[in-house]
Amino acid sequence: MAEKFDFGGYCTKHDIKCSDGRTIRSGAFKHNSGKTVPIVWNHCHNEVTNVLGHALLEYRPDGVYAYGSFNDTENGQLAKGLVEHGDIVALSIYANKLKQEGGNVLHGDIREVSLVLAGANPGAMIDLVMSHSDSDVDDDASYDEAHIALEIPLDIISHAEEETKEPVKEEKQVAEKQTNSETEIVEDLQHSEEETIQDVFNTLSEKQKTVVYAIIGELMENEESNDGGEENVKHNVFDQDQATNNENVLSHSEFQAVMNDVKRYGNLKDSFLAHGIENIDYLFPEAVNLNKTPEFIQRDMGWVSKVMGSVHKSAFSRIKSVFADIREDEARAKGYLKGKLKKEEVFGLLKRTTTPTTIYKKQKFDRDDIVDITDFDVIAWIKAEMRMMLDEEIARAILIGDGRLASSDDKINEQNIRPVYNDEELYTVQAAVEVKAEMTPEERAKAFIKAVIKNRRHYKGSGNPTLYTTEELVSDCLLIEDANGRFIYDTMEKLKNVLRVKEIVTVPVMEGVKGKNGGDLLAVLVNLVDYNLGADKGGAINMFDDFDIDYNQQKYLIETRCSGALVKPFSAIAFEQEVAE
Repeated sequence: MAEKFDFGGYCTKHDIKCSDGRTIRSGAFKHNSGKTVPIVWNHCHNEVTNVLGHALLEYRPDGVYAYGSFNDTENGQLAKGLVEHGDIVALSIYANKLKQEGGNVLHGDIREVSLVLAGANPGAMIDLVMSHSDSDVDDDASYDEAHIALEIPLDIISHAEEETKEPVKEEKQVAEKQTNSETEIVEDLQHSEEETIQDVFNTLSEKQKTVVYAIIGELMENEESNDGGEENVKHNVFDQDQATNNENVLSHSEFQAVMNDVKRYGNLKDSFLAHGIENIDYLFPEAVNLNKTPEFIQRDMGWVSKVMGSVHKSAFSRIKSVFADIREDEARAKGYLKGKLKKEEVFGLLKRTTTPTTIYKKQKFDRDDIVDITDFDVIAWIKAEMRMMLDEEIARAILIGDGRLASSDDKINEQNIRPVYNDEELYTVQAAVEVKAEMTPEERAKAFIKAVIKNRRHYKGSGNPTLYTTEELVSDCLLIEDANGRFIYDTMEKLKNVLRVKEIVTVPVMEGVKGKNGGDLLAVLVNLVDYNLGADKGGAINMFDDFDIDYNQQKYLIETRCSGALVKPFSAIAFEQEVAE
């Protein structure tokens, strides 16, 4: 080297995972080779007296090597003596302007090299200590001895264990117990009837207690602010700016008071709070929300998409249905007797008209709340909820009505959206499922299956229908056993086949609904392709938003104007339970 130096060592090693989770990759600091940076103590930048000397950086394939030279200040010479004596062997870097991919550091600028008690990078060690003679010698031979440091840095546990060279047996057992992790110590305390946290803490030596204070102080420190918006890295649990965070450091006396009051307060957190420790959430963090967007607690919505996807949709909302009833004898073709008068065919015309109604959902937010919610897009979230609930309401009105009283202002008029389950007899056949009060659920399920099979002949709708029913009734049907205790319908496929339906769809909102004649509604058999849902061009589903400047509120409205009705005679069958006296 061109100048005398006091020590040499790797300030960081490549491709080794550090204790902070980062891994410095080869070439990350290659451009810093030949750069001279200050040597400081513990990354303390707040006082000029903390500068102990300077280090010349040299890039090597396996890391960045530092040639350190101490200055003539009192602190510099003190540090020099500690290094020569082997008391300090670990190095650490302070770098900023980092470029990372995950935990891999790919680029950065080293700003200083620190002497530290324990480094995060296992390879960041002093491996060469110089002893200068008073006479002038060749620069390349400016040392006559070298100090080879440990291959791994001092950490908290080994530092505590090496306090004495030959501890007595009892002290050795205590030291081994102290090497347990914090979790293991807590578990030991939970299973102990006599020992308290204070008892265990008192078994530590003064040096070990100091380490505990340092750990707690580290946990409670505020996150270090980034340099110009860029990430900084300090490879040491002790590497913090003490001058800016003194208010978050526990003193020995404060910690003693906290530990003494643990038993009185019942837990460590309450004891810390009682002693006015700020930023306690760093030591006892709050639970982490796994899902930033709140999840809806809702009914099963699978049936809604099946209903909305099955109905026939038209681009007009006023529906007129006209039918000629030719079932009576007067409409039959007749035989002719010579000389007699031929009679005209007689039949009636049946018609009905269905007009549209408006269905809507409205929501509002204070703008302050919208601005303050930054974890997720609350507007998109609420719009999705509004559309989902509008679809459910329309699907419910199509099958069984909205369930509101006729006097309610919010009721969806059943003359505009005609429910299938209680439609006129020309469109929906009412079938009774006769049961007795003393019947078991299995017997009632058998009666239901028989009723569906028997009344299937009344269905005149398009294709193979779908059975809309309740989860409870489906379960009762699947639990029907034969004489040997085996399930007769052990799959949904077998149950569909015996009922002669294309699909069985369970509808949660059908639970507890009363049929047209007052009994429990059990099921609706229909192919919804025979149900027309119509909306004019301006009546399709639309979302509107408006801002109320007087109340600082953002308002949202989703609405549709549509009509709905069965358009084919005898295209549905409603099964209603009838209890025999």
